[in-house]
Amino acid sequence: MTDLAAAVESVAQLSTVWRAMVLDRDEQADVRDLPGIAVRWADCRFAFWNAITLNEVGVDPELLEKRLAQAADIMRSKQRPGFLWLFEDLLADDAGAALDAAAQRAGLVHAFPGTGMAGDLLPIPEPHHPDLTFQRVTTGEQLTAYADINSRAYGFDLADGRDGLAGSALWKRDVYAYLALRNGTPVACAATVEAQGRLFVILVATEPGQQRRGYGEAVTRKALYEGARATGLTRATLHATVAGAPVYPRIGFEPNSPMRFYTLAS
Repeated sequence: MTDLAAAVESVAQLSTVWRAMVLDRDEQADVRDLPGIAVRWADCRFAFWNAITLNEVGVDPELLEKRLAQAADIMRSKQRPGFLWLFEDLLADDAGAALDAAAQRAGLVHAFPGTGMAGDLLPIPEPHHPDLTFQRVTTGEQLTAYADINSRAYGFDLADGRDGLAGSALWKRDVYAYLALRNGTPVACAATVEAQGRLFVILVATEPGQQRRGYGEAVTRKALYEGARATGLTRATLHATVAGAPVYPRIGFEPNSPMRFYTLAS
């Protein structure tokens, strides 16, 4: 798959999965497909569920300037902060070179980088880790534990993560969400969900004091193993942060489109 095709796939996966996640939070959430812009905005405290992405191919500098301004205007109209997800491989070369200045003019600041990844890697062997047992998320208590691990790992208030997941029937029914437990205590989590003939890996996190022990990789493998066993799918996709980027190639994912996350300037 070419870099451009991989970027198109990555954007489509984001738009598909986030539609379900956002509507799970609020049936009246802002879910719109505008020219060149996909809005997936729950306006909840969990900032990852407040998302906008640009989805046109070969965007030139003039169009980039227009789309960034439009995205920033939408973000300003919301009560809660969120992110613009920008996939660099969708931009023409001259637009990529102009990106930083164009984002600044739109009132956007670069928050952190990411990387799209994908691979025809399934099925995988059932995972094991000498320290861990795995538990599928099926109860409200387990879902709260999942949310809290993400909040601590990403530096959110606990109330933010809980606002993103608490009470979700979707996560307990359609998402293959797993906790990794060490001596009975949840220390890491990962989930997969079916989207357009692929398994999408979502909200992988490890407790800050338990990192660098292979727990995140192990529970990601568990979510992939169980998702593939249930669906028969063979391709998986994800969006990795800097912290997670070294882990996923060990499972079989290949990096594709570099990403940038933007927030509104304060």
